[in-house]
This record gives sequence, structure tokens and C-alpha cells, in this order.
Amino acid sequence: MIKPETPSNEIERLRALRALKILDTAHEERFDRVTRIAKHLFNVSISLVTLIDEDRQWFKSRQGLGVCELPRESSFCGHTINQNELLIIPDTSSDERFFDNPFVVGDPKIRFYAGFPLELKQGVIIGTLCLADDKPRNLSDEEKQLLRDLGSLVEQEIQSIQLATIDELTKISNRRGFLSLAEHTLNNCKKNKVSMTLILFDLNKFKQINDVYGHHEGDFVLTKFAQVMLSSFCDCEVIGRLGGDEFVVMLSDSGAKKADDALLCFTNAIEQTNSILNKPYNIDYSFGVVNFTYNTDKTVVEMIQDADTAMYKQKKQCNPS
Repeated sequence: MIKPETPSNEIERLRALRALKILDTAHEERFDRVTRIAKHLFNVSISLVTLIDEDRQWFKSRQGLGVCELPRESSFCGHTINQNELLIIPDTSSDERFFDNPFVVGDPKIRFYAGFPLELKQGVIIGTLCLADDKPRNLSDEEKQLLRDLGSLVEQEIQSIQLATIDELTKISNRRGFLSLAEHTLNNCKKNKVSMTLILFDLNKFKQINDVYGHHEGDFVLTKFAQVMLSSFCDCEVIGRLGGDEFVVMLSDSGAKKADDALLCFTNAIEQTNSILNKPYNIDYSFGVVNFTYNTDKTVVEMIQDADTAMYKQKKQCNPS
């Protein structure tokens, strides 16, 4: 068995997948309808909507399979997400990647597989719509196009979920998306008894940039700030734009030192960005940082309020007048 390779953009891919907040959620008719149709139209024993998490493939919808997840390292779909076109295996017993796969030699004895990569945005593939059967077969050109059409329907449904939780301009979590993901992170920190840190950012003189250089330049600043956040805080669970010129980061398993190190990395990245851009203004910001123990009784909203208070104090210290 050949294990699937890890995509080069794995960190971005996992972040995008988890931002959707659909892992480990209940089945939904809009996805089940597609897998039922696919199973019937192609006359196969298994039809799935699969999402590829860090070390597992989890099934948002499944027909003909009893389990809700399987290991990623032995998955067919783990291979499919590494390409932009259908992956079709007419006979797994004659394919060097799969002939000794545990799901080929054992139940459900897969001999045929076809997977459509589900692309959330360009280059970011989070899972598949796939078919499997215990008999070898080929797909005609017409059947291949039909699978693409059904896969596109699944993509549209997933993208509709993304629109509700992703900021359209910066492509990071919006307030709703951040609160949802941060609540999940908070619960995990409590369960694992690890501390966490919340950092709130506010862009300085942002209104002035809009007024002097135009809103298109303001949009550029917001987008660039979000990009630097993504590259600087790559190990954190949640990054978001709360609205306007306010951004937020939640770090898990984080105390004061880890937060300080992350902020230093971010500060250096912003300075480098300003130097490279060479604009008539600098991207400047204030921030408030608060550390929380795992047994805090604060809600995520209250954490944000505490960070806002800390940011206000920092602003007064920098501008005492």
C-alpha cells in the first residue's frame, strides 16, 4: 500500500476545512440527497461525501458504509485531494497503490473507486465525492461528466456554508465564524487542561487611509493585514476579522511567553511588509493581549471584551494625552 502524500498547502487546507465547522456534525439532507442519487445512478454499493482531516477521513454523508470515519493513511480519498481531476481506479487489485490496502483485501473489499476532489477555493481541496464498489468497472465519458456535475453540486453546498462564516474581503473567519471556532477551541483547552491567549488588534489611523487614499486602499490594508496574520500565527487555532478594522487571534496551549513570541514574529512581519510595500503610510496597529487558564469561567465574548480593555489601556499608555 502506498500512503497518500500530504498536500503542499496542508496548513491552509486544514484551516479552511475547520473554519467551515462541519466536521463531526449531523448528516444533512442536501448532502445525503446527492450521495443517494450517485449510488443509484452509478449502481455502486458505496457513495460518500468525504472530508479529509489531519489523520482521518470523515464522512459528512454516506450510503452503503456503516462507519463515520476511517484512517487517512489508508484512504483512497487522501490520494484524490492531491489532484484537480477525477481519480478513477477501475481495478484496485492491479493498482500498486491499493492492491494490498486493508479495505481492498478486507471489508468492504473495494475493487472499484472513483473520486471527485471538492475544491473550496482555488487550490484548496478539502475532500471528495466518491464512489466505490466490490466489482471492477470503468466509467464512460458521460458517466465521468455526471460525477463531475454531482461533485460540483456538493461544492456549491459547501461554499454556501463558507459564505456564512468567512469574511468576503480578507477570506479569514468573520465574527460569526470566529466565535464558533473559538468556542470549540475553548472547550478543547478545558478538556485538555491547557491555557489559552486571546489577542485583539485594531488598525491605527485606518479612517485616515480611507479618507486620503480611498476605500480601495483601505481594503488593500485589511487584506494585507489578514495575510500577515495568517503567516505569523500559523500554529494557532483561530484567526478572525470581527468587523471594520478589528482582528482577533486565539492561541491554545499558550501562556505569556508563547503569546509574546508570536506577537514579536507578527511585529517583525508587519515591519517587513511596510518596508516592501513602501506606501506613503504604514500599516500600524494597537493590540490587547490576555492570557486565560483552562478553568476560566469566561465566555469567548467576555474574553474579547477583556482583550479590548487591555488594548484600550495600551493605547492610553502610547498616547497619554
